[in-house]
Amino acid sequence: MYQLKPLSRDAILPALAKAERYRFLNEPAEAESICRDVLEVDPTHQQALVILLLALTDQFEEHAAGAAQEADEILRRLGNEYERAYYSGIVRERRAKGLLDHGGPGAAASVYEWLREAMTWYERAEALRPAGNDDAILRWNTCARILMKHPHLEQAGEERPEPQFLE
Repeated sequence: MYQLKPLSRDAILPALAKAERYRFLNEPAEAESICRDVLEVDPTHQQALVILLLALTDQFEEHAAGAAQEADEILRRLGNEYERAYYSGIVRERRAKGLLDHGGPGAAASVYEWLREAMTWYERAEALRPAGNDDAILRWNTCARILMKHPHLEQAGEERPEPQFLE
């Protein structure tokens, strides 16, 4: 087993800049690794937690179940109520998009539920948002547009009454 080398405190900000660049280059595993190094030095570093959360959601298509569970654990570590609500929406929206792109039988209902749950979180974030920050509105609108573009999702997500068998 390898002993990981610790990052120095002075290297945290440049390391996080690298992590963001790796995410933009579609290399989320590298970004994840850097964030884990930062969090070893400062377990409550909010920017590292957010980038780690996003890097995990970037990998939902490959490792959805485990990454989603860890993402939910990271959400609880965010110190700001607005960010917890906003990023809860992001996690659910990305789960929906992953299923929409690669889902199988019965995926439509799950996609609908994930999107509706994301929209609920975005509405909570909207109520908590700082002045001039409409990010939650932008994300809510994205989810709404996905649902409008794919009306079969809403139909699949509707509850259907149990059939009644008459004697």
